[in-house]
Formats: sequence, C-alpha cells, structure tokens
Amino acid sequence: MHRRHFLAGSAAILAAPAIAHAASPRVLRFIPQADLTVLDPVWTTAYTTRNHGFAVFDTLYGLDSKFRPTPQMLAGAVKNADATEWRLGLRPGLKFHDGTPVLARDCVASIRRWAARDGFGQALMAASDDVVALNDETIQFRLKRPFPLLPDALGKSATNMCAIMPERLAQTDPFQELTEMVGSGPFRFVASERIPGSRVVYEKFDGYVPRPSGTPDWTAGPKLVNVDRVEWMVTPNPDAAAAALESGTVDWWEAPLPDMLARLKRVPAVALDVQNPTGQIPVMRMNQLHPPFDNPAIRRAVLSAVTQMDFLTAAVGDQALLKHVPAGFFCPGTPMATDSGMEAMTTPRDLAAATKAITDAGYKGEVVVVLTPQDVPMLKAVSDMGADLLRRLGLKVDVQDMDWGTILKRRDSQVAPDKGGWNVFHTFWDGLDQLNPATNVMLRGNGLAASPGWPSNPGIEAARDRWLAAADEAEQKRLAADIQKQAFEAVPYIPLGQSFSTTAYRGLTGVLDGFPLFWNLKKS
Repeated sequence: MHRRHFLAGSAAILAAPAIAHAASPRVLRFIPQADLTVLDPVWTTAYTTRNHGFAVFDTLYGLDSKFRPTPQMLAGAVKNADATEWRLGLRPGLKFHDGTPVLARDCVASIRRWAARDGFGQALMAASDDVVALNDETIQFRLKRPFPLLPDALGKSATNMCAIMPERLAQTDPFQELTEMVGSGPFRFVASERIPGSRVVYEKFDGYVPRPSGTPDWTAGPKLVNVDRVEWMVTPNPDAAAAALESGTVDWWEAPLPDMLARLKRVPAVALDVQNPTGQIPVMRMNQLHPPFDNPAIRRAVLSAVTQMDFLTAAVGDQALLKHVPAGFFCPGTPMATDSGMEAMTTPRDLAAATKAITDAGYKGEVVVVLTPQDVPMLKAVSDMGADLLRRLGLKVDVQDMDWGTILKRRDSQVAPDKGGWNVFHTFWDGLDQLNPATNVMLRGNGLAASPGWPSNPGIEAARDRWLAAADEAEQKRLAADIQKQAFEAVPYIPLGQSFSTTAYRGLTGVLDGFPLFWNLKKS
C-alpha cells in the first residue's frame, strides 16, 4: 500500500498566536487530534489515550511494520515441545518511574488487568490454565492448548495495549479508570502540569533502558529518546494550530483538517506525511440492546443504504489519495482482507427499498439517539452524514451534541436511550485495530461482554475461536472470509470505507510510521 507521500511548497510563514512559546531544541511541542480525557490505556480504546499509553508504558513485545511481534521488555521466550508452556524472561535493569524494579509479578498483574478488558487478551486467558511469576525475572504461561499468537496478543499496538505497570496499580479493578500514572516506558507523565483541555506534559525518563539492539520500527526495537520533554498543546482552533506550525512555535500537528493541507503545503519548512499506511476505518456502531437496532433486519436495511464514498468525502474532502473503497470488516491491503460478502457494500444503493425494508422489519417509530462529537471535526462530519442518512430512511433521529470525551464515557451506558443511553455513535478505527478477528473488537459477538453496542453472535464467536487456533495463514484467511460473510448478515457495525490522515511537522527527522511515537525522532 503506497500511500506515504510528502508535500512541500512555498509561501510566507504566518505569525502564530500565543498558544505556545518559542520551541526549545530539547522540547517537542505537539498538537494532538483531541484532548487527553482518559489516562488509562486499558480502560478505553481512545487513540489519544493509546498514544499517551505508549509514551508512559512499555510492553512485553513490540509490533513492527510487517505486523510481526518481537521481544521488547523481554530478553526472550522459550516454550516446551508441545507449546503449552511459555517462559518469558525480562531484560535486566527495567525500572518503573517511581524507581522500583519491574518484576515478573508486576507483569502478571498487568496482563490479568489488560486481559479482562481486551478481546485478544480474553482469548489468551481462555486458552491458559494460569499465568504466574516463577521468580522476579520469569513469567510463565501454562496453556490448555497451544496458542501461537501469544506474542501477538501481548505486543499488540492496536487498542487496548498490554501496558506494564506496578502490581499495586494493576490490581485496580479493570472496569475502574486508573488515574495514577506510574509506567515503565520512555516518558514520565507530569501530572502536576496537566491542564485538561489545554496541555499535557511528559518528561524523558532517565531510568529507561532501551533494547540494546535492533531497529526502531513502529513499537518494536530500541526506544531511543532524543528530547527532554514533550508538551501536548491542545487547541480546538485549526487556524491557530496551522499558524503555530507555520511559525515554528509547535513542531508537530497530528491530524490537520483536509482543508488545511493546501495552506500547509505552501510552507517550505513543513512536511506532510501519511504516517499510518493502514489508514483509518470510520464506522457506524448501533446499540443492539435497545430498539430499533436490536433487530438485525433493520441493521441490514441501513447497511444496504450506505455509500462508503459519501462518508469518506464528508471526512476528507475530494482528495482521492486519502480515500479507498470498498472496505469490509478487515483492513484493506492486509493479510485477512477478503471479498467475501462484499456485494453488500458494492451493489447499487436503493434508498426507497431500504426505507421499505425498515418498515417491513417492524420499525415502530422509536427515537434514535445519535451521539455527535463537536470537538473532532472529521468525526463530526461522519456523524452528521450518518444522522442524515438515518433521517432519510424514515427514522426519528435525535442528534445529541457533546465533546468526544463525554461520548467515550456515555457509550459505556447500557440504559435505554431515553434514560441517558444511546442508539448510534460513529468512530474511526486505525487499520491496525482491524487487521484480523483478534484485534477487531467491534466484531466480537459475546453480548454484554462485548464493546459498547453489545452484539450477540455465537457463529462469529465460534469462527473467531477457530481462527485463533488455526495452524497456518491459509486457514486463517478462509476463516476470516467466513467471519466477514457472517458479519454482513449480523451487522455488528457498518464499515464506512478507508481514509488516510495526513500528519504535519517541521524540523523533525526520524518520525516513525504507525501513530504518534515520541522516541527515535530528533529536532534539527
């Protein structure tokens, strides 16, 4: 997938507003796509929290750009002849930000907390008799059956990450948000300098021990930190963000709006780059606990009316390089992507037929509550498009505007929509999160244990279990095709295409692909 590109041009640099002071060579100033409203990377799938999580916490394995797990905090791993016992050995010298050593019991507690929330982790624990600390340096998994994807699970860079934290924090209820940040990663979170809605600060952790060998590649390899401090400068004003980057008072803007790209292209010092080659998959998620979307026939009728390109154009405009259709339930261009059942997305759309199908399925005029974020413009555009489509299909739509942080909390509510719950929200998933049935949490069909939306589909769950146990990639691909075919019938969510976001920075070298990572890069 050759989407990576650089853009440059010429124009005078505009003066920046005072959202930042002049940048120091050892201070990286970064504008995130949204405010950091949740700190716990186990508790939420929000990408700002994931980016924060990989700065503060380390993982046992890392994932490279070919989706291969490699040891990160580990010196290595050994398994017995039938692969039902794994022993993972920690590298020497690992420390937490409070100065205490990283011990195997910390890792075991962290694994257990993560696995209670993450679908891949749940599958790993279901295949395990136990995970214990044999001593301070050794973690042991005893498995009921071989689980060859154990490194993939522990090293996933998709949300939720298996963040290694001190045992005392990892013993926190996984369904309770953790707010104290003591990590094992290359940066220390500076809680005293956080200003919600305005600023987040990280400092280089001098006690961090990078891997001694390898090549930095996504979350794998040595994490070499070349700055003393990273400041996230949160601003909802895209003009202010553009002006700050133009003048050099910030170094990096994670996600400029598409209509800002022409302006930034005219600034010679600014590089524009599609950082994530897997892109983003916008989706419409429907709550299956309450009418009308507890009815699969109504979900299928909505699916039949969706034109993916319309949603992508709303999100990123007319730039063809930033859009790809069709997209199914696995990220296009990756090993599990399949054409199975794709006619559900590619056959001609018929709004009148879809409207009649909703009526015939027994729609009773229920009000459909659509949660719409006001502070994430691309997501708001997709949400507005979804709400408009539902109206045109004859549904009674109640759009409720709020910030994205509020949506992240409200979408966990299972109460009825008229009691403070919801019917529909839209979101973007990184292609990394939709690589396969293990990482795609929205495909889970395990009812109340599933992610918000709570679909129940035993057939998809059974096929997923077979996929996790598959002996080779050919069998995995066959099972992925079966899962996608079932998903187009059950409609756990509606994929809305594949988009690509452009990131913008100046004076930086060594910016890694994938998502915002603050090691390896250098300021000139």
